[in-house]
Amino acid sequence: MKTFTPLSLLTVALAGLGDAAAVSTNTLTRRSDFCDQWGSVTKGNYIVYNNLWGQSADPSGHQCTGVDSLNGNTIAWHTSFGWTGAKYSVKSFANIALKFTAKTLKDVKSINSTWKWSYSNTNIVADVSYDMFLKSNPSASSSEYEIMVWLAALDGAGPISSTGAPIATTTINGVTWKLYKGPNGSMTVYSFVAESPVTDFSGDLKKFFTYLIDHQGLNSNLYLVDVQAGTEPFTGSAKLTTTAYSAVVA
Repeated sequence: MKTFTPLSLLTVALAGLGDAAAVSTNTLTRRSDFCDQWGSVTKGNYIVYNNLWGQSADPSGHQCTGVDSLNGNTIAWHTSFGWTGAKYSVKSFANIALKFTAKTLKDVKSINSTWKWSYSNTNIVADVSYDMFLKSNPSASSSEYEIMVWLAALDGAGPISSTGAPIATTTINGVTWKLYKGPNGSMTVYSFVAESPVTDFSGDLKKFFTYLIDHQGLNSNLYLVDVQAGTEPFTGSAKLTTTAYSAVVA
């Protein structure tokens, strides 16, 4: 669980393990929502998680997640929640994780992804983010780096930061991002935060790693082991709807 400090809002997304899988060409319709703390469902190349990892900060809160459709490699899903309690403690990370075989960054040619999403209201403290993890050894129990791409920071939500200030500003995939850096235990976290919400994203996520390799000295021999996308709510009640999401590691 993360708490607010004057320097930053500390957030972390912990869910999902990379694995190899073939691309699904199946089409499915909406299934029943699941509301249990560690509930998940596998559809095609994706695992959708409810992941109420921080619910102890608000035991009376609730969240349910479900899949709406899968057509080829494009999936639609949603999550609804209601959280109170500590305003700057993340309660959950409903997310979708891609199944793929871990490979070094130098061997990753692209991570093409699209994500169309909307919130039922923005009177919430939350972020909408990609969350990706790196290891020196893909079989290690813990990651060394977490790379987040925040498409939205709503009502004061902010990334892990050692200083509370961005260390750089850059434009990637046609969007301007502020880059933050900070520790999460022994793991180093880099967070690219969009200057304004991006509700219809399409681009190559590999470009964020290339930027870090070129400008922050990130080691290209690190293994990419997880590619996730979801929302971290702190407080409020809302529904996040993803009408189209896809991701492919090539």
